[in-house]
Amino acid sequence: MIVIALRVHHSPASLTLSPQISAPVQDALDLIGRGADEILKREELEARLKLGRPLRIKAGFDPTAPDLHLGHTVLLNKMRQFQDLGHQVIFLIGDFTGMIGDPTGKNVTRKPLTREDVLANAQTYADQVFKVLDKERTEVRFNSEWFGQMGAADMIKLAAQHTVARMLERDDFAKRYAAQQSIAIHEFLYPLVQGYDSVALKADVELGGTDQKFNLLMGRGLQEHYGQAPQIVLTMPLLEGLDGVNKMSKSLGNYIGINEPAIDMVTKTMKIDDVLMWRWIDLLSFEIGIAEAAQLKRDIEGGQLNPRDLKLRLARELAARFHGESAAELAIAGWNAAVRGEGDIASLPINDVAVPAEGVRIAALLTAAGLTPSNSEANRKLKERAVRLDGEVIEDVQRVFVPGFEGVLAVGKRTFARVRLIAA
Repeated sequence: MIVIALRVHHSPASLTLSPQISAPVQDALDLIGRGADEILKREELEARLKLGRPLRIKAGFDPTAPDLHLGHTVLLNKMRQFQDLGHQVIFLIGDFTGMIGDPTGKNVTRKPLTREDVLANAQTYADQVFKVLDKERTEVRFNSEWFGQMGAADMIKLAAQHTVARMLERDDFAKRYAAQQSIAIHEFLYPLVQGYDSVALKADVELGGTDQKFNLLMGRGLQEHYGQAPQIVLTMPLLEGLDGVNKMSKSLGNYIGINEPAIDMVTKTMKIDDVLMWRWIDLLSFEIGIAEAAQLKRDIEGGQLNPRDLKLRLARELAARFHGESAAELAIAGWNAAVRGEGDIASLPINDVAVPAEGVRIAALLTAAGLTPSNSEANRKLKERAVRLDGEVIEDVQRVFVPGFEGVLAVGKRTFARVRLIAA
């Protein structure tokens, strides 16, 4: 039995009515296309928008990981934009496909999830996705609704719709086949099952990451086979993480979790470089529109705006989205206190550092607090006058800090911590 705190709709008759479709088609196309990697086919999307009816927008999520980070929200953000345009969003939880395991991007067979894993992760989604999506305008479905009723004969008929040769066109399958690595038969079912979801839901548009293109196109083909108008495919890029190179990933440590404290969201966002900032604005911001972003870019290029101030605005927006306005303002105040030496440090988390009763010098303290990797690096930063205490450059490198001390230490412009010394 599925018990989950989501608004679940089981039939088109129970759908929440969408608001009037009133945005001009070109404006809608511009918003939908913002940050997108590819739209297949754009002319079909334009034609359906001109119909003036709410479109059915589908995105599937296999509950393979319980906690979401900003990279996961790229699709959610695009879904919210569709909602704001008046369209019907379908948040599809792949409780059936999750037990198959999507092989996308993997060079080995992915271990399928148990039913218990799937339901536990799906439950966690309930606490997270509606920080982005409008709950009252979201249709939540589980694909076990239709696949749980399919018999073996039905699945064989579905499998007959595509050949092994076609499946091997998928990049990850082709590489594994060429390398003589095993491909389990059930893995071929995954694209077919995901594609059939679009048939069951009568999707007009399906969203997915660039790594999902093969599966999304499978949906188009199956819809045509079943006599439906083929869905438009909209792929979104994979969001680069804090390093600006690799996609955001917990395993790489370059992520911002949407449940992280507001101050951590602000601190991490302020560490991204200026080039990545524009990418994040396109994919993550609701407040900074297309026209304004273009003007802001001109202002920065002309020297009228400091990129840091725009980055701070983005950081505030993200913190407010997931933690509320008051928490965001406290986090900004904490960042200003740590970096600029002004504002309230109350929102900065306290980092307890154990030191001997006789205390430690600043270089050792910086290393013990994790602000520098070594004492030698700490001494180098001190010589560069890059170390500040409560906003003031540290001049006395021989100063000893003893248990009971508390203050904000900063190294450079982006690394800081509120430390409190306790006896070892």
